[in-house]
Parts: sequence; structure tokens; C-alpha cells
Amino acid sequence: MSEITITLPDKSTRTYQSGVTPLEVAESIGSKLANDTVAASINGVLSDATIPLKTDSDLNLYTGSTIEGHEVLLHSTAHLMAQAVKALWPESQITIGPAIKNRFYYDFDIDGTISNEDLQKIENKMQQIAKEDLQVTRKELSRNEAIKLFKDRGEKYKVEIIEQIDKTDKISAYTQGDFIDLCRGPHVPSTGKIKHFKLLSTSGAYWRGDENNKMLQRVYGTVFSTNNELKEYLTFLEEAKKRDHRKLGKELEIYTFDDEVGPGLPLWLPNGGVIIDALEELAKESETRHGYHRVRSPHLSKGTLYEKSGHLELYKESMYPAMDVDGIEYYVKPMNCPHHHKIYAASPKSYRDLPFRIAEYGTCYRYEKSGQLFGLMRVRSMQMNDAHIYCSKSDFDEEFLDVCKMYLEYFEIFGIDKYEMRLSLHDPKDLGKKYINEPELWLETEESVKIALKKGGVNFTEIPGEAAFYGPKIDVQVWSAIGKEFTLATNQVDFAIPKRFNLTFTDKKGIEQTPICIHRAPLSTHERFIGFLIEHYGGDFPLWLSPTQAIILPVSEKTLVYAKSLKKKFIAAGIRTKLDERPEKIGAKIRQAEINKIPVMVIVGEKEAAEKTVSVRRRFIGDQGSIKVAQLLKTLNNEHKQRSQPYRESQ
Repeated sequence: MSEITITLPDKSTRTYQSGVTPLEVAESIGSKLANDTVAASINGVLSDATIPLKTDSDLNLYTGSTIEGHEVLLHSTAHLMAQAVKALWPESQITIGPAIKNRFYYDFDIDGTISNEDLQKIENKMQQIAKEDLQVTRKELSRNEAIKLFKDRGEKYKVEIIEQIDKTDKISAYTQGDFIDLCRGPHVPSTGKIKHFKLLSTSGAYWRGDENNKMLQRVYGTVFSTNNELKEYLTFLEEAKKRDHRKLGKELEIYTFDDEVGPGLPLWLPNGGVIIDALEELAKESETRHGYHRVRSPHLSKGTLYEKSGHLELYKESMYPAMDVDGIEYYVKPMNCPHHHKIYAASPKSYRDLPFRIAEYGTCYRYEKSGQLFGLMRVRSMQMNDAHIYCSKSDFDEEFLDVCKMYLEYFEIFGIDKYEMRLSLHDPKDLGKKYINEPELWLETEESVKIALKKGGVNFTEIPGEAAFYGPKIDVQVWSAIGKEFTLATNQVDFAIPKRFNLTFTDKKGIEQTPICIHRAPLSTHERFIGFLIEHYGGDFPLWLSPTQAIILPVSEKTLVYAKSLKKKFIAAGIRTKLDERPEKIGAKIRQAEINKIPVMVIVGEKEAAEKTVSVRRRFIGDQGSIKVAQLLKTLNNEHKQRSQPYRESQ
């Protein structure tokens, strides 16, 4: 048997007999590494740790604590769960079970529903199978072999998947004990590698996400390489549950949904209206400073407008159906951009008018599938912090970077410390299907964006296949105060649509040119951004965003007249103020104010009424002592004007 050379990540080399596996290489380095290894990378390809190495190879060994290894661990635990479900419910059908961020799920076609009690049963069975340390083996199959294998096992969903796989693709199945699953892999070498896992929840899910298909049972779970990592993640999930915008949005009376209005169509309650107004005020101030003009556009338009923009060709499935008006098709708008293009075209432009920046908090409507609706994060009606910048090529770098700088200004205001700029690029294979078919312009525009970002010193990650249909874009990922990830803002480049709309400007030589259009929405939509803020702050908004900024708490009826006069003063000074007139003890009033997450409690007793002062209590800080009314109002107004972070963080 011949010898082969294995090159490790530190560039050191080792010699082995041909046929050695990555797991055996790990064992030769150390038993702990072998015990922790769950997968390998062979010449840059993520692979099973049990695959024989027959030629000289570059080898990386992944433990469950690495990003790559953790994903393999998650996916393998999904298989372990499916095996347990099949053991407990032999008649169930398995469908798909992918790894997602720090979690996995598997969808099952099963009679009845899987309850929380059932989760514990499944988990117990998983622990039993894991302890058996069953070998996980891969086998490649022909198309016909794969179809026969899963037909014989009665797995109709797997057969459907195989029939839709490209005939040129390799098909593989993984076996552990008596369980076989269709999968590309890779997977852990044996079930004994899976130790620290927890099943989290169940939900319904339509097969292939299509509401016309059968409803399946989805089970979510998580797994980590150590028990401490698992405990930390479960603690994070508990904190995230407390901060869930759906829970807090209801408790704090920010928004609601109503069946008679329709799913995905939020109704903003007065408290939500206050937050919306505060965000719009911020946007107006910022956009005025950055040289934007504010515009308004209608909620619907003729279909011909969306034919011209390309929405009907490439975005129709996300649009509401047409309505017939006098024999003409009208659509509710999914985007503001076509309307803004018409606003630009309303008057001739020269190079002196550029950059031309227009902004609008325009309401748009998109048909999201029922199964994809999620609180404020995925809705069908949205008010978008939208703007379009029309500029020349010479202005492009500065304008694009100015938008990125606007993101950073907002992040500082909202205390967003962790974020990532993701440059979404097109997939050349999808031109004409998912993207406008202009291959040279795609490459040219993407290169322009990269140059601008590098010139501005903006760090970014390239994400292929996620561009808008009309051009590349920057998607901004942000993390909340507890580390939960959200997709928020966007900055998109449109190289094709201005030409379709015959948008022009006259350059210095009097020659007509086509402007570049930058689409930007740094504050996302009211819906998504407020959903994020609820979770980011845990409902404890900074003073400037709090629906009720101060509440006046009279100690007894004797001070009610003074309390009412204070309320008038506070409101006149621009402080959103309520008065608790209930005949309750002051302790009960304070507790209720804490539950309602009101940042400032103004307590007035007989002493305060006599001295014309107030006693102040700040949420999370406690009693602040006695203070003159004028001084308190000045402090609160300054805090509001400066848009300070929550009081507990700024003291």
C-alpha cells in the first residue's frame, strides 16, 4: 500500500498509508482531538471524517465547537431526532431536516400533533440511540436505486425529492442502525458524538412551504459540543422569549392584528403611533441634514407601471393580485421605486440638479405566504423608510458611502454595537429568471460597489445570489442587546431601471445621460424596525421613544389637585405624561408603572405639594430624591432632544 502526505492547517505534514481516514489522522495527533472531531475538510471540501484519503491532501479537522463542525453536529442531530420519531411512530413519514442558525428542525407527516410531553419522549429515545454509538455510514446511489430504496421503505416525500433532483447530481444516503435518510452530508462518524442536545418546540409547517400542501409537524432542537455551551444558549433563548416583540407588543399595547382586517396587516395602537412618530421625526431631521426632498406617492398604480419596472415579470408572486378598474388592471404597490422614478421624471434635470435625493415613508403591500408571516418581522403591509438617490457615475462613490454613514449614525443613536454589511451579488445562472438579464452591467456595477466600499474603509462580506432583481445591494445584519440577529437596513444599486423609465439628465456638455439610482432604507420598515427595537430594549425604550415618558403618582387624594396641575405642565413642556388617579397605595402604583415600563415616575405627597416640588423615581435606578419641577422638565427635555440611550445605561 502506497504512502500519502497529509498537510495540516499549520502547513506541517504527516505521512500515512493510503486509505487513512481523517478520524485516524486525528487519533494519531491525540485522543482528545479524535474524540472531539465530527467532520473534516479535504482539499477545501467539507466531508465526513470517515472517508478514506487515497492521495496527498490538505486536511482540516473540525470539532463541534467550530462553525463548520457545529453545523454538521446540528444536521446530524436532526437525523438522530428523525430516527427517534420513526422508532416511536413507525407510520410517520420523514421529509426534510436542515441545520439553521444554532438550531435544527425536522418536518414529519404524522397522525395527530406532537405535544410538549412527546418532546421529552423523543429526547429520551435520542439519548438512548446516541449511547448506542451507532456507526453513521454513507452510500452513493443511482437515481433508480434511491427511488427503489425509499419506495420500499414507504417514504413518499423522499421519493418526491429524488424525482426532482437534477439527473447529473450525485445521490447519497446515510445509515445509522436501522434508520436511513437521503442526504448529501457530511455527518458525524457515529451517534455517540452527539451528547448535549435539547428539543425546543413544535409547530405546523406546510410541505415545501406551500399552503396548498399538507400541514406537517415541525420539531425544533439545538445541540452543542459542551454542556456549558448548551446551557448558555438555552439561557439566551429564555431571555429572547421574555423580549419577544409579539409578547411585549401585546403587553405594552403597541400593535395588534385582527382577523377581520386580515393576517399580516398590523393595526398600530396609540403607543405604537407614538413610536412611529418619533422614528419619522428622526428620519426627517436626518434626511434634511443629508439633502433629501420629501415626497408622497399613491398606494396603487396601473399595471403598466410595474411592467416597465420589471416587478410583474420578476416579482409578481410577491404582489397582491390585480384589480380591474374600468377595464384597466391596477395593483397596490409593492415598492415605492416606480413612483419615485416618475417623480424624478416630472421635470427635466441637468447635472446641477444631481444628486437628486427623494425620501418617503411610503406604505407598501406584499403578499407573504401565510406560513411565512411572523409578528412584525414578516407582514403584508409595511411603511418603508424609503429613499432614492439619482446621481452621476462621478457622484456614485460619495453617495453610496453617505448612505452607509447614515446607517452608522442611526446605530449609535439606538445603541447597536454589532452589525455586518453584506454585499449581495447576483447569480449568473439566474439571469432572466431572478435577475435582469444584463450580464456586463451586473459585473460593472458590482465592481463599482466594491471599489466604493473599499475606498470608504467599510468592511463587508460577499453573499452570492442574494441581490435585488435590478442590482447588487448591501444588506445590514444587526444584533440586539442580547445578541439576537436581525436583517434590517438595505442599500441597493439600480443600474437598469432608470434606462427603462427613460430617466435622463443633461451633463456639462449638454449631452443626455442616464443616472444611477441608489435605493436605500436605513430604518427598514416601521414594522420590522419597531419589532427589532422592542426586543433590543426589552420594551424598556429610551425616554425619547417611550410612549409614556412620565407618570405622575399622587400619594393620596389630598395631592390630586397638585398632581393634575403637574400633568398639564408636563404636557405643555412636551413630555408625554399620564396621571394615575386610582385610589391605590403608592407602592401598588409604582409596581404598575414598573410593569408598564414607564421610565420616569413623579411621586407627589403633601410635602411636595406644599413645596411645589416632586419626588422622582427612575426605572432601574430607584429614588432620585426631591427636585424642582422646572429643573426636572429641563432634564427630561434635554434627554429627549439628545435621544439618549436608556437611562440605566447612560448614568
